[in-house]
Amino acid sequence: MTYPPQQGPYQQGPYQQGQYQQGPYPRQKVRPGRIWYLVPLALFVAGAAWLIVGIVSLSSTVNGLQRVPVPAGGTISLSHSGGYTIYYEGPGAQSGNIPPFHINVTPASPGASVSSLTRYGSTVTYNVGSHHGRAVLTLNVTRPGRFSISATGAQATGADLAFGGSIAHGIVTIVLPAVPLMVLGFLGALILLIVRIFRKRALRPGYA
Repeated sequence: MTYPPQQGPYQQGPYQQGQYQQGPYPRQKVRPGRIWYLVPLALFVAGAAWLIVGIVSLSSTVNGLQRVPVPAGGTISLSHSGGYTIYYEGPGAQSGNIPPFHINVTPASPGASVSSLTRYGSTVTYNVGSHHGRAVLTLNVTRPGRFSISATGAQATGADLAFGGSIAHGIVTIVLPAVPLMVLGFLGALILLIVRIFRKRALRPGYA
């Protein structure tokens, strides 16, 4: 044994150099979330559904109008007092080039009476299936009942006179709620998309 102990040559142990790796940035959620797309989608779907139901209802109304041929005429039954619209269905209805004719509305049942028959004040046309018509007159009934319709001076063949409620009111009822809802839904989705794009860019590292 040798004292002091002899120290052998110094040997450096293996040195492991650590490497620092930067971890990924915590992912931040973009606000507002995608679930908010359901709000404008619901508005758009509601407007589209209203439009479809309204069109079906309007088609049913047009198909349900009471019709008499021109110039042969016929008899119709009006169930309530108040205003009715008379539509011309035939050649020239869409363009407004309607052959001139005179309409007579005569009570055909006891108690039925008419107060006035005047020209329709605006332009309303429709094209539903095989029915192509234009509003031409407004009929005011004092007491409901059966009425005899005759037309003179009409030369158009295959034409009819249709009697019923105001289709213009039905069109407004369809368009007024449906179109704004669909527009709001589209604009809402567009605004939400733009906001999400800008906020997503703002969350990127180094974005200024």
